[in-house]
Amino acid sequence: MARTPDVDGSRVRRSGLTRQDVLVAALRMIDADGVEALSMRRLGRALDRDPMRLYRFAASRDELLDAVVELVLSELEVSSPTAGDWEDVLRRTARRFRGLALAHPKVVPLLVTRPLATPLALRPLGTLRPLEAVLDLLVGAGFTARDALHAYRLYIGFLQGHVLNELQERVLDPDETDDLLRLGLHHPPAREFPRLRSLATELAAYDGAQELEEGLDVVLGGLR
Repeated sequence: MARTPDVDGSRVRRSGLTRQDVLVAALRMIDADGVEALSMRRLGRALDRDPMRLYRFAASRDELLDAVVELVLSELEVSSPTAGDWEDVLRRTARRFRGLALAHPKVVPLLVTRPLATPLALRPLGTLRPLEAVLDLLVGAGFTARDALHAYRLYIGFLQGHVLNELQERVLDPDETDDLLRLGLHHPPAREFPRLRSLATELAAYDGAQELEEGLDVVLGGLR
């Protein structure tokens, strides 16, 4: 029996689902509502599929979260050493990492915590590529393999800490002109948090891009 044509005369047909479709939908869901909102059942509804069919693409929710991290990190390009000296490459990479964090702020906790849940050798290959690229960059610049690994740990630890700090510097009321009220720092008891309240103007003037550059000066200067 022929399938019913739709309004433009073509046959009604639901396109095949790919792993990329599933991961993009999962990322969108996290971007919109946070990690806690992601479930196979809800993802199935968003994709108009039986949730059980999604297990073809990720055997568990944890595996799905790892795959989302891999999807985001696939956008983190580490330039080849020929594109500049190693410090320039690490600066550009840091700026890209910050850009990804600001584009997907609700994914940042996954970028920081998912590696803790999975042994290094069992992580998705895409999450290991930035590590391999930075190690290759540093060894090519003259670091020993051991020193390159320690340098990477220092570098990525700084980047993760920076984006977590920057995402904390959120305003409560962007239209408020008084810094204390703008940041919501009038809520904590004044007697218990006098130092924090006194820093309202400094906190309100926080510049994430500038803080990143100043931090990189310290980290890369030490590595140099």
